Amino acid sequence: MVRLLKHVLIDDLKEKSMRQVVLHAPGDIRVEDVAKSSIVEPTDAVIRVTAACVCGSDLWPYRDLEDVQGPSHMGHEYIGVVEEIGEDVSTVEVGDFVVGSFVASDNTCEICEAGFQSRCIHQVMMGSIGTQADYARIPLADGTLVKVHGTPNEEQTKSLLAASDVLGTGWFAADAAQVGPGKTVAVVGDGAVGLLGILAAKQMGAERIIAMSRHADRQALARQFGATDIVEERGDVGVAKIKELTGGYGAHSTIEAVGTQESMTQAIGATRPGGHVGFVGVSHGVELDGTDLFVSTVGLLGGPAPVRRFLPELIDLIMTDQINPGAVFDLVLPIEEAAEAYKAMDERRATKVMLTL
Repeated sequence: MVRLLKHVLIDDLKEKSMRQVVLHAPGDIRVEDVAKSSIVEPTDAVIRVTAACVCGSDLWPYRDLEDVQGPSHMGHEYIGVVEEIGEDVSTVEVGDFVVGSFVASDNTCEICEAGFQSRCIHQVMMGSIGTQADYARIPLADGTLVKVHGTPNEEQTKSLLAASDVLGTGWFAADAAQVGPGKTVAVVGDGAVGLLGILAAKQMGAERIIAMSRHADRQALARQFGATDIVEERGDVGVAKIKELTGGYGAHSTIEAVGTQESMTQAIGATRPGGHVGFVGVSHGVELDGTDLFVSTVGLLGGPAPVRRFLPELIDLIMTDQINPGAVFDLVLPIEEAAEAYKAMDERRATKVMLTL
């Protein structure tokens, strides 16, 4: 009887707990049992996460380039199945397969209606909740989650996960840079976002796409996604090379997907007067000289990507096999090996790591 009761208690504890990736200190990633996600607000949903991934921005605190304030739940990219909904949720139902943005938004405020859901006046950053876990609470579920119709295959599943952040971010970068038919596009950064910015530029009709990359594997993927030229040089030399390739003019549109002083300076310098820069690299120590910016006569638009704006279109393109952004995942690991996932990306042995649950 005691043994049976013990088993019941253990099973009950398992039902009330879940695995969660936790950063304790720079370089210290652990997978721990924590309280299972639950409904807090009537506008919440809880999803059973079927796949998550490690983002380049997750590496900033991992590398001690951002302060780590005690144990932090990690992750903001996710797909999954709706497990529970709050009483005010009406657009998704239990059992729906869904994709959500890394920013929860109501999708009804004036900022959202203008297409900038990532700056919703009621926004909740999913990184503050953590989606590298068995379950995740999704605030503002009606405005955040988008239902996927049909059953995705393995490749589509990877691509839908990419849509949650890196694809939507690359898409926004291309949109902000005003990529269009006949234009020349330069892409600064060959991580997952930069690579998917290339894919987006190709879909938007760019005539020429110049990828700035020094890594053979990423160069190959860049060409697969639509790059026509590769520039390995950086800084002023890289800018000069792009000018050379464009008859001295520079690119019409430039995607900045890194977030450093060098990458931003390079992006602005590579853009022709009257051109546009879409910047989506999370900024670290970037300062712009007012005189240089004034003289450049280029337009700048960027910041946290309003992924929710693009999700319906991206999901349709993925589910009809028109694009395959999931190709950026070059390593797939179970969540128990999250520490290795972070290490592989930190050491550039992987471009993007998918975590399975």
